[in-house]
Amino acid sequence: MKIKKCPECGNLMKQVEVAVEDAENKIQSLQCPKCGYFEFDKKTGMNVVKELEEKEQALKIKQKIVKLSHKRLGMYFNKHIVESLGLKPGEDISVSVPSKKKIIIEVG
Repeated sequence: MKIKKCPECGNLMKQVEVAVEDAENKIQSLQCPKCGYFEFDKKTGMNVVKELEEKEQALKIKQKIVKLSHKRLGMYFNKHIVESLGLKPGEDISVSVPSKKKIIIEVG
């Protein structure tokens, strides 16, 4: 973001990083120390909005593991998971195990 003069009072504006609650990224802002006028950088603002939307959409549901047959376990997908991902019977999924406490399931 390029430093510029305040459109309200003509004073030089200062570049400031603004923290947003629940977001790790910060928004770049130009602020006038004299009159209080401010404006946000569109690119960094959209990054924060995208981050917050992704966090808000996270669906976390506790499920039980069930025994399917000899040495085979499985789980049923809760209807909220099915609806939010638009899952259909017979659809392919990919399963990866990045650590001993995490399973990642990708649709498609």
